[in-house]
Parts: sequence; structure tokens; C-alpha cells
Amino acid sequence: MGQLNYNHLRYFWVVAREGHLTRAAERLNLSQSALSTQIRKLEHQLGHPLFERRGRRLILTEAGKVTLDHSDAIFAAGEELLGTLKHSKIESRQVLRVGALATLSRNFQMKFLSPVLGDPDFEIVIHSGNLPGLLTELEAHRLDVLLVNQVPLRDAATNWIAHLIDEQHASLVGTAERLGAERNVETLLNTHPLILPSIDSGLRNGFDALAERLGVRPQIAAEVDDMAMMRVLAREDIGLAVLPPIVVKDELANGRLIEAAPLESITESFSAITLIRRFPNPLLSRLIASED
Repeated sequence: MGQLNYNHLRYFWVVAREGHLTRAAERLNLSQSALSTQIRKLEHQLGHPLFERRGRRLILTEAGKVTLDHSDAIFAAGEELLGTLKHSKIESRQVLRVGALATLSRNFQMKFLSPVLGDPDFEIVIHSGNLPGLLTELEAHRLDVLLVNQVPLRDAATNWIAHLIDEQHASLVGTAERLGAERNVETLLNTHPLILPSIDSGLRNGFDALAERLGVRPQIAAEVDDMAMMRVLAREDIGLAVLPPIVVKDELANGRLIEAAPLESITESFSAITLIRRFPNPLLSRLIASED
């Protein structure tokens, strides 16, 4: 087959991402005919058509999708090389790119990042989003670490690992006015509306199992997938919230909320997901080591 022409591969990569020959040609500062010629040369070398035309759009064939996957990895590795061996030495400030689930506790994020926050030599860039999108960003080397409270399933092709950073039991949390002197879990669950995590969370599964064991049929005031919103609802005295105390750390400290009863059988794990890399971000190593 001969040596792969990486210029041709890059032309293909841009066209595949744009999905349109004209836009790709403008981005690459080439004529459409010249770009088409380079793509055909790559197809000839690989022995497969990479695109099929549908109207004005170019659609990847199966071989094209495979080629795009490899291209993403190749050019992401190139960006990583530049960032690791060039940019990090030229710039006096080190940058750590962090992804975090939009629903993740802000207090946990602050706790994890606290060893480097406020240091003038470091810059922290934080992106929030959903798990599939953030994993894609991580695997494309656009993030250094992803913070989650629910580790996705791995398979043989997975190139990342999850580091357990913290594990906390949940508690029943509410205002002093609502709680009074009552601290019995069964009584509290039977007599107060509850603010619960959404049904697809690990915390909710643990709560449902506890309620079943106690024979409790809870009155649900709200089901929420955002810890920050659960914190607000608890402060507004909508009901008792089932969440890890770290989420309402400040409110517990100032007495605005009270931890009525720990729920030891319900736990939430906080993890940092990182790629398996030859040259990991040195800031990341420092943060994970601080949690050991």
C-alpha cells in the first residue's frame, strides 16, 4: 500500500467534518477540484470510496467512518504532542482542562480543584455538559479530566480509566423549622415531602431500596437531576432532601440546613476519568495524588 500521505488524510478529515466540499475547500484555501483530486488519491491508496454524495452533502461510507475515527485519533495525538512538548514549555502558566457533568455538585468540584485554585501559575478551564458529549471531548484530547458521579461502562476498546476520588453517604437534610427535634429516619420519611434525585441515579436506587425495606411510601415533592437545584429546594423548605452533605456544606455550616439523619446504606461515588496517556498533564497527576 505504501506510506500513508498525511496531507491527503488531513484534507479528508476536514471534508468529513464539514460535510461539504465547498466549505472544506474554503477552509483549506484550495480549489474544489484540487481538493477532490486529493481525496480521490487517498481513496485509491486505501482501496475504498470514503464518501457518497447525497444532494449537496457528502456522506461517509463505512470505510469513511473507519478512516474518520483513525483520523480523529491521529490529529488529536498531534495536538497533544504540541501542547505537551511545546506549549507547556513556552507558556509560564500551565492549563488544566476539566469537564464536569452539569448536574455534579459544585462543592465536590471545588474540593477536587482546591490544590491548584488561586495559584497564579495555573489556569483552570471548566466545561459542563452531559456524559456522552464530555466523553467525546476527553477522547479527542480536548479535556484532561472528566469529573463524574456515575462511571460509564467500559469495554475492550476503552482508552480511559476512572479514579475514585471520594465516596459519601447520603443524608436527610432540611430546615430546622421543618425538622424540630425529630431524627428517626422512618418517621421523617413518612411525615415529610421529599426532594429526591432523579430515578436514573445511583442515589435514587439506594433510596428506593431503603424505602422498600422500611415499608415507606414516600410523598415526593420533587425529583431533580441537578444537585444545585436540590440544594435550593431544600433551602426553600420544599421538603427534606436526600443528598450527600458536601452538596450543602455551606448551609450546614451556617445552620440554614440541618443534617437530620445519615443514610449510611446510600452512597454516592465521585470519580475523575482520565485518558491513558504517555504524557499526562502534570497538574492532573498532582490533583489525583492529593486524593490518595
